[in-house]
Amino acid sequence: MNGEKEASNGYGTPELYEIRLKGHLNDRWADWFEGFSFTRASDGTTILSGAVADQAALHGLLRKVRDLGLPLISVIQMNPKQDSSRENN
Repeated sequence: MNGEKEASNGYGTPELYEIRLKGHLNDRWADWFEGFSFTRASDGTTILSGAVADQAALHGLLRKVRDLGLPLISVIQMNPKQDSSRENN
């Protein structure tokens, strides 16, 4: 699984999330957000993408974002088909 946490909504379907923050995170935060990829966008935001096991894990992740002190712009639950089509663009 390449270090990624497997997530499920009870039907075996991964719950993938994209979290956008104002500001750029550097790579030293990668261990804190284990299993998430970072994309630093040209608009000055950082996009965290990855699987979340359940709602409790999502809230824990959002607490980490809060503790960083960076403004939260959006949290989007991605359709796995959307996510893979974005990778191909």
